[in-house]
Amino acid sequence: MVSLIEILLMALGIAKLLIFAHFILSWLISFQVLNLSQPIVSQIWYGLQRLLEPVYAPIRKRLPQMGGLDLSPLIVLFAIIALEIILRNNIALLV
Repeated sequence: MVSLIEILLMALGIAKLLIFAHFILSWLISFQVLNLSQPIVSQIWYGLQRLLEPVYAPIRKRLPQMGGLDLSPLIVLFAIIALEIILRNNIALLV
């Protein structure tokens, strides 16, 4: 049972890494440090969009319009971190 929890924690860590990569890449694209006409940048960008958009979309529907500011990645990160804390604090009860 402990190994399943550790695998879940590893998956949550990978999800955090993908969200951070998506966040940083969006800033680099918006400040024109990177350009979507570059093939590797566009492949990474659209790949991350396809992975993360199904997670972000339900949250975006419930959030009010913030004038172009997207807070859904921040909310997903908070949820992932909260889930990690819950799993780590209750690992003794789940074993």
